[in-house]
Amino acid sequence: MQVRLASETDLAGFRAQARALLARGVPPDAVHWSTAATATLFDEDAGSHLPQTPGDAAAVSVPASFLSLCEDVVLHRDPQRFALLYRLLWRLAHEPALRHDPLDEDLLLARRMAHDVRRDSHKMHAFVRFRQVADGIDPADPLHVAWFEPDHHIVAANGPWFRRRFANMRWAILTPDRCIEWNRVTLTERPGVARDQAPPADAGEQLWLTYYRSIFNPARLKLDMMRKEMPRKYWRNLPEAALISSLAAQAQERSGVMIEQPPTQLPKRIPGPAPRVQLLPAAGTLPALHEAVQRCHACPIGAMATQGVCGEGPLRPRVMFVGEQPGDQEDLRGRPFVGPAGQLFDRALRQAGIERETVFVTNAVRHFKYEPRGKRRIHKTPSQQEVAACAHWLEEEIALVQPRALVALGATAARALLGRPAAVLKERGQWFTRADKRQVLLTLHPSALLRMPPEDQAEAFENFARDLALSIQEPVLSR
Repeated sequence: MQVRLASETDLAGFRAQARALLARGVPPDAVHWSTAATATLFDEDAGSHLPQTPGDAAAVSVPASFLSLCEDVVLHRDPQRFALLYRLLWRLAHEPALRHDPLDEDLLLARRMAHDVRRDSHKMHAFVRFRQVADGIDPADPLHVAWFEPDHHIVAANGPWFRRRFANMRWAILTPDRCIEWNRVTLTERPGVARDQAPPADAGEQLWLTYYRSIFNPARLKLDMMRKEMPRKYWRNLPEAALISSLAAQAQERSGVMIEQPPTQLPKRIPGPAPRVQLLPAAGTLPALHEAVQRCHACPIGAMATQGVCGEGPLRPRVMFVGEQPGDQEDLRGRPFVGPAGQLFDRALRQAGIERETVFVTNAVRHFKYEPRGKRRIHKTPSQQEVAACAHWLEEEIALVQPRALVALGATAARALLGRPAAVLKERGQWFTRADKRQVLLTLHPSALLRMPPEDQAEAFENFARDLALSIQEPVLSR
């Protein structure tokens, strides 16, 4: 029996056809699987697509791990992958003990295929290199294009990962089988292209090569391990690959020079407050400030975040609200207070009679600090050193925006604005004066309300809205 699927990765079609075959009692060796891309004239004559009827949906109990296994295996390039998966489904239905057999050949083969697919996806995440291409739409907003040659059919499946990672830029990834493109709104797929359509080197590549030379540590060079993690087949698409041979040849000599150097004399640490970090020049406008934040490496948070998130709102507003740091949604979208806490904050503003468009909203820290937990990114409170590293960005933003008053949402924002620890629960609803004579009102961060027991949230929200209403009244300083 000939069963043809719509595409090389047609998992939904495979599941529907496999269930219909199983319901009819069709054994695995009686089925020939193919796809529209691999069909031949012989396949056309061999039979037709299996018709489905409402009774074809067989109720088969399989482990959840098998469904996850199918999602990976269908992306493999082996033409027998669908036959293998249907054979496993048939056996799971007729041999329930199979799921507990760790040495079964079919299961081991499927797991090896899934491992190959996951490894290929990992390599795609690591070795895709974007280059700027002028596409004539907007010279100030170039398209970023990358060429990649995957081993398996993983491109479309990895599209959402790249969309989240590079949400704020226009990009396209070209491959021989399938291409994906993101225009900041829609992720689209189109047919593959030839390698001669890969983008040429751009001006940023020389900067990257200079950086790569500077971080190369000859004392830690392990060529065998490097080749294992970065196989040679990827080298021709990596700009830094041209440097590897020369850097490796010089490694022994450079290591000897490093050993002969006298030890570095570290300066003694002087107790006292952390110095103000200013690695980049002050920006003259808010857009320039935003661009400078994207290049900031004063603390390690930025290396993990998708992008830096600055404030938004009008100049010279009556109030500037300062939170702690961007959250997961803010990190992906590049805007402050758009996640669950931001939605609660918007509701409280409306109840307080404040239109968000009339105030400026920002954070004390510019990047999202988190702890990976499965597929989720769990918020972590920034350290005092990380807040200090971002202090100059906040102060420059205040100087550019020129708000009449400031509202600290939570303890981190209060410390950043007042330069001291604050007992927010005791001092909320009170006005304080900064060194620059600007007035600061303290209240909770909206995320604190989300963490409260459900029975306490209504009252807490009312109190929070009343605190926000104070921000548009004439401040009465209590200190």
